[in-house]
Amino acid sequence: MINDCEKNYVNSRKETGYVSFDDATKEVYAALGFKCGLEIHQQLLTAKKLFCRCPAGIYQKGDDYDAELVRHMRPTLSELGEYDGTALMEFRTRKNIIYRIKDKTACTYDIDDTPPFPINQEALDIAIEIGLLLGSNIVGELHITRKQYLDGSIPTGFQRTAIVGIEGDIDPISGRIGIIQISIEEDSCREISDSGHERIYSTDRLGMPLIEMVTYPDMKTPAQAAEAGQYLRYLARSTGKVRTGVGAARQDVNVSITGGQRVEIKGVAHIKWIPILTHVEAFRQKSLLLIGDIIKKRVSNPDSWKLTSIVIGAHLLSPEPLGELNTDSARVAVAINLPHFKGLLSHFTQPGKMFADELSDRLKVIACIEKPNMTHSEAFAGLSEATASQFAILSDTFWSDIRKKLKGTGDDAQLLICGPADDISTALQTIEERCRMAFDGVPDETRKSFSNGTTVFERVLPGADRMYPDTDSAPIPIGDDRIEPIRLRLPMSVDKRKEQLLKWEIPGDTYNYILKRNLVWIIEKIISEFNFPPKLIGSLFGHTIRNLETKYPDTGFKYYTVYGLIKYLEGLSIERELAREMLPELFRHPNMEFESILSEVGYQKKTDEQVCSFIPILQNKYSEIGRTKSSEARINWIMGQLRPAALGNMPLSILRNKVEEGHQNV
Repeated sequence: MINDCEKNYVNSRKETGYVSFDDATKEVYAALGFKCGLEIHQQLLTAKKLFCRCPAGIYQKGDDYDAELVRHMRPTLSELGEYDGTALMEFRTRKNIIYRIKDKTACTYDIDDTPPFPINQEALDIAIEIGLLLGSNIVGELHITRKQYLDGSIPTGFQRTAIVGIEGDIDPISGRIGIIQISIEEDSCREISDSGHERIYSTDRLGMPLIEMVTYPDMKTPAQAAEAGQYLRYLARSTGKVRTGVGAARQDVNVSITGGQRVEIKGVAHIKWIPILTHVEAFRQKSLLLIGDIIKKRVSNPDSWKLTSIVIGAHLLSPEPLGELNTDSARVAVAINLPHFKGLLSHFTQPGKMFADELSDRLKVIACIEKPNMTHSEAFAGLSEATASQFAILSDTFWSDIRKKLKGTGDDAQLLICGPADDISTALQTIEERCRMAFDGVPDETRKSFSNGTTVFERVLPGADRMYPDTDSAPIPIGDDRIEPIRLRLPMSVDKRKEQLLKWEIPGDTYNYILKRNLVWIIEKIISEFNFPPKLIGSLFGHTIRNLETKYPDTGFKYYTVYGLIKYLEGLSIERELAREMLPELFRHPNMEFESILSEVGYQKKTDEQVCSFIPILQNKYSEIGRTKSSEARINWIMGQLRPAALGNMPLSILRNKVEEGHQNV
């Protein structure tokens, strides 16, 4: 049985046509009908939040909060007498949503006890600036709307948002990408934990201004999607008016293939994850479409399909090795029969995952039964690709007995779920819903990402009618008198910045680092004011400082300090090459005076003549110690001996010429 299921997993993987990300080509994605669009969220660098006057950018740590607020989801009928699907899903979870509040970073506006203040004008100007960089048409009148947020991440249940610009484009190397819109909106809470029926948020991030840049689904390969994401990040950072660091920028990635649905991979933390995530999602959808074809051939009337279940006594489970699934007095075990689903539970969906994981994920999210929450009749040990899908392995005898009790046939599959009695009804509904969705192929949903490229179900995708006017906020006119001054001070475009780096002959492997951190303007300032060699200053940032950041993280070092250091050295007529020696000390101690750092690196003022006076002595010493007679070895050894004295006092290139002249005279 186990071998058959493992064989089924491998064969279904082949039938899906899955190839590794490294082996995939443009032709592979074209055959899938791959399409991808991005929603890039970027926090803006403002002192205050968007619709109140609380400070922005102050994060609380651990248990540092002053109060807790508890709320529960309660869906209401719309004007059309309908419930929102996401609201119903969240209501079924019976979650306690707990908000941890710090007085310094929150106010009554955050919990909808106070109307919004007028929008933060500084944030709006930044949004307009980025909209212009995108080539968007800035709206003549800003209309603030409410966008439903039903996962509890915003206490009011909605986010205030407004479209700033529509249409536009970017033009990375792989081709033009259309921009649908750019919006300004308030950020949501920061999730602390989500377990069982309790989800905890911190409100320190709530209400911070951010922009959302939305592209058309123009990306035809995962690599193109990542390139577009990187381009948009560079573009936003080029203003110098956006926040950086963990959580300051987040990407939502929308993926679909021919015959599939738009699936939103939510909150992708790193752009470098986008290629593998979109690759895996494309093949997951292909797999789900194949599953849909199989079950529709087996079941002529999908509307008639339904599962059956029975409660299993704890005494019937022993001596099976259920591990954490073992029942106790507070938990109930239920066996479920899935008619005509044989071979589908072990059907490949993602590397290391099978269709059974689709059920287990929803049990965790909707029924709030923490994993491991189920096992099934097609579980097998030791998936070769990953250990993500590990269900308890029960004997063939056990499953045969369960099948008889459920009056199942050889064409059916069986599950065993275990959880609190109060959650079992929701669990059964959830499993039946997801199995019914299998007939239609790919459900439109939001999924959570992991660094290995796999995803898990997060929530039902919100409906299209989730936005409505905010009656607390009046329209805001945006005239040319506001737009044109912003247009006149726009930073250089990303393409122009890359051209500039190329013209300066700065090493290509530094571009990503320099653009990501918006360092071009500092480099340009140093080059123009001090006639500093572009290649040297580019390497100083893109190689030396990048390595120091890895070695000494979170020291508080500011990039603009490099400008101050160069200015200090130029003022004392100290050779610029000493900057590279001073940076490690400056990085470790960013508040240390430059003069003190000079002492730390052992700098002593010497003339060229004083430095060069040691050359004859070292020439003789090299001959005495009997090293290789190679001219290059001799010169390099002498340079190594003189380098500490020369640094800051004379260019090393001139010193080398002097050493070479001395060698010729030996």
